[in-house]
Amino acid sequence: MVGLTQAELAKLAGLSTTGLNNIERGVTDPKASTLRSIQSVLEEKSIVFLSPGQNAKGGPGVRLK
Repeated sequence: MVGLTQAELAKLAGLSTTGLNNIERGVTDPKASTLRSIQSVLEEKSIVFLSPGQNAKGGPGVRLK
């Protein structure tokens, strides 16, 4: 979606590639701070996270800026 490999996202978020892969596969339950790190990296790459209360076409989810 934003042209990052899994390894690049992991590095920018301060995670190992294996750790990120485990989160993606649902094998591990990440800390809130880990999820915030991943979200911050994605927001820097023009991803917008929408919560259920936000009014946006299509409802909650993620969008490109």
